[in-house]
Amino acid sequence: MDPPQLQDNELMGLLLQGCGGRIPPSVPRPGCSLPEMEQRLGITAEAAARLGLAIELGRSSLLKITTLSSPFEGGEDVYKYLAPILQAARIEEFWALYLDAKGRLIHQSRISQGTLTSSLVHPREVFAPALLHRAASVLVAHNHPSGDPDPSSEDHAVTKRLCKVGQLLGIGVLDHVVVGAGKYFSFLEKGLL
Repeated sequence: MDPPQLQDNELMGLLLQGCGGRIPPSVPRPGCSLPEMEQRLGITAEAAARLGLAIELGRSSLLKITTLSSPFEGGEDVYKYLAPILQAARIEEFWALYLDAKGRLIHQSRISQGTLTSSLVHPREVFAPALLHRAASVLVAHNHPSGDPDPSSEDHAVTKRLCKVGQLLGIGVLDHVVVGAGKYFSFLEKGLL
């Protein structure tokens, strides 16, 4: 039997063989803690641990799908690349992607982690790696754990501040992408850069 042709519940049944207990009715969402899986899905600790590892393996494989030698061409590329990381985060995380002159990724960095509703970002943390790696430009992104990607007033202020510093340094901020649940907001695509 070829695993990609199996339904989710069949895959979970195979994965959880020998763990005892029942097969959960649905695949846990990314970022779900092991105790939360046990409680919400009514499964054993061993089953939760196996599911957690399988989810992490899937997330890791999604990160490898994007060809790093291809240039980023817009907010959708940033979203596809970072969504596996950011949608699983339960608190806000702010990331920067550093690009060469042809728009190809040369370095990435998680700049900060915050709370459920905010992350603190200072331009020096964003641009220090850009200078170190001789980046021509930078893309920044963060998540909203609420799932709503609409930017806050703080998001607008951070974007303006980063763009000003980038202009002074000659390192363009190409976009700021806010990642939500299955959707994103691009400052560039909305004409806000």
